[in-house]
Amino acid sequence: MRARILGLGSHVPERVVSNAELAARVDCSEQWIFERTGIRERRWVAEGSGVGSAALGIEAARAALAASGVPASDVTLVVFATLSPDYDFPGNSVVLAHALGLPSPATLEIRQQCNGFLYGLAAADAFLRTGAHRYALVVASEVQSTGLDVSARGRDMAVIFADGAGAAVLGLGSDEGPGILRTILHSDGAHAEALCCEGSSSRRMPRITAEGLAAGQHFPRMNGRLVFRHALEKLPSVIREVLAAERCALDEVDWLVPHQANLRIIENVRVGLAVPTEKVVVNIDRMGNTTAASIPLALEEARRDGRIRDGQLVCLAAFGAGFGWGATLLRF
Repeated sequence: MRARILGLGSHVPERVVSNAELAARVDCSEQWIFERTGIRERRWVAEGSGVGSAALGIEAARAALAASGVPASDVTLVVFATLSPDYDFPGNSVVLAHALGLPSPATLEIRQQCNGFLYGLAAADAFLRTGAHRYALVVASEVQSTGLDVSARGRDMAVIFADGAGAAVLGLGSDEGPGILRTILHSDGAHAEALCCEGSSSRRMPRITAEGLAAGQHFPRMNGRLVFRHALEKLPSVIREVLAAERCALDEVDWLVPHQANLRIIENVRVGLAVPTEKVVVNIDRMGNTTAASIPLALEEARRDGRIRDGQLVCLAAFGAGFGWGATLLRF
């Protein structure tokens, strides 16, 4: 038996932030943003709305449950991936489970940033295969706009990241039918500080100080060149690895759904693998980089609009902070 996706859902804030609006705030041009990222607009929660990643995840989960036809009461495992939780603790999974009225499910938090959804699928797949659970809900949700330095000082990060949520309901299927064929995950902490956010670090006492706030220690930072270089190396490698493990050729893959980190990264990986443009799902131009939520948002969109059909082979791939990278091969 292996887990299969029974339904997908997504939810993004109504507020659309264009490059023109953002350029005026971070002292750059619209063209500079697009050439650097491939993004034309992104979704951010309304300022002062009090909406966090749990709320977006709840709406995505409701949509996934509706699409799956599985009653919420039958879900006994919730896996929630985010780097922007509502609280330092407890995790978003319990907030979501309570909102959906789930009867005391097992819950799990995933803090693997851009790889969060892949880790969530892998964890849910493993739990379901043991027979301990029949249905699982995997949610990836981010509200990053409230944690960005939207100024000239922070523009390298502010122009990239966005808010949104995606979710999947998983259930058991047969070994010969649709389902998650394999997930391969890797990490290398040698460059952990190349893409990180110290926030309220436990290394400091007190964890939050006026001096730290003035220095912007609570804002994310990135060595863009290093991240770019490693992404171009690790993404093609792990895609080839997961295909080789399942004895699949690259041309057998119907769709590649990469993490929507940066259009230049996606395009370089596509060209390097010789994957036709029409077989790659891309929505970063409209959605920005939603970190853990980017893959399920793109996957749900392509499934909903009919591009991804039953029986097709789909490869999901991500690279991000940690550094961490991975790929999942599945059949719908």
